[in-house]
Amino acid sequence: MLWLLQEMGITPEIIRYEIGSKGMRAPELLDHSPAGRIPALEIDGITIFESAAILQYLCESRPEHGFGRAPGHADRVAYLEAMGFAETMASLIEQLNLNHLFLRPPAKPSPTVVKLNTLRLADTLRALDGMVAGDYLLPSGFSAADAMMGFNLFAAPYYVRMEQWPGLLAYWERLQARPGFQAAAEIEGPQAFYAKDFYEVPSDD
Repeated sequence: MLWLLQEMGITPEIIRYEIGSKGMRAPELLDHSPAGRIPALEIDGITIFESAAILQYLCESRPEHGFGRAPGHADRVAYLEAMGFAETMASLIEQLNLNHLFLRPPAKPSPTVVKLNTLRLADTLRALDGMVAGDYLLPSGFSAADAMMGFNLFAAPYYVRMEQWPGLLAYWERLQARPGFQAAAEIEGPQAFYAKDFYEVPSDD
């Protein structure tokens, strides 16, 4: 969301919440995001939660930027598929985050579950590698669908070795080179979520 806002030249006021903290249940967050999840966006006198809905709204309310694909566009179906596929991939990353980062002894993660979700994440990355059309996901150029993949491509290398998809790595490098991405990364600040460079599937021992 922050990345697409920067692509549109919009710098929001940011209220930060720490995942796993009591602040995630604070009334002021629940008033904006009923399930206590982030992000949520206040804009144009309304509040929106869920990343895909936020990006869709931004594209539809500000079509002059050309980041959406309206009904009738040749890439409309591919755009909708990519937006939904990003959520599928993110759900697997969320499960791996939960198992690797938030569960602590004696509630140890299940090696079988972690292995399964890691393999499923690898399958989505393999599929994404085949979805890239030219420089971006769509033949018509950069879109909100690329922005939806941003967190996934940032997080996936902590769980899956990416060297097997050089084309996907090149795509990720192109995304990171965009001025809007770089501006958002500067606002976000250093990565402080992952404590390791790579998280192996736990053993059965």
